[in-house]
Amino acid sequence: MIRKDQELAATRERLARIERTVEVLRDTARPEEWRGLCSGYRLEIERMQGAILDYLVQIAPPPEGVPA
Repeated sequence: MIRKDQELAATRERLARIERTVEVLRDTARPEEWRGLCSGYRLEIERMQGAILDYLVQIAPPPEGVPA
């Protein structure tokens, strides 16, 4: 669960790294191993995208130092 903008930025960076990894693997993996190889990455990408969207659509918290 993402709770603040710093975590959002870190999650986006991690997501980008995983996507780059999948791009490289897609070009280097043998066709017969691809489905099994990519399934775990796909699940993690989907999970992280969901966490990002959940954070973005929630009501914005008050700025730091301002009481809720």
